[in-house]
Amino acid sequence: MSNLTAQVLATVNAPYGANHSAHQLAALIADPSSVETCDASVFAFFSEVAPAIQKAFMAEMKVNEDMAKAVASQFSKMAGYSLPLAA
Repeated sequence: MSNLTAQVLATVNAPYGANHSAHQLAALIADPSSVETCDASVFAFFSEVAPAIQKAFMAEMKVNEDMAKAVASQFSKMAGYSLPLAA
């Protein structure tokens, strides 16, 4: 596991008692159902991880950026404020 991945997982898992692997998180950040279930780890990814680190993690994990941006946009609307990756 890279330092980048470890940093992202510590940010999104620990505060919410989650235990997502890097692959699980990668799938969730591009999955619209994460918004429907209000997945706190996914919201933390979009709101608490620096935008440059978000993009680096998505590149490392080969996440479809357009799909992740769509999920970020939905979370942004739900939260009532802009998230950096929101399309």
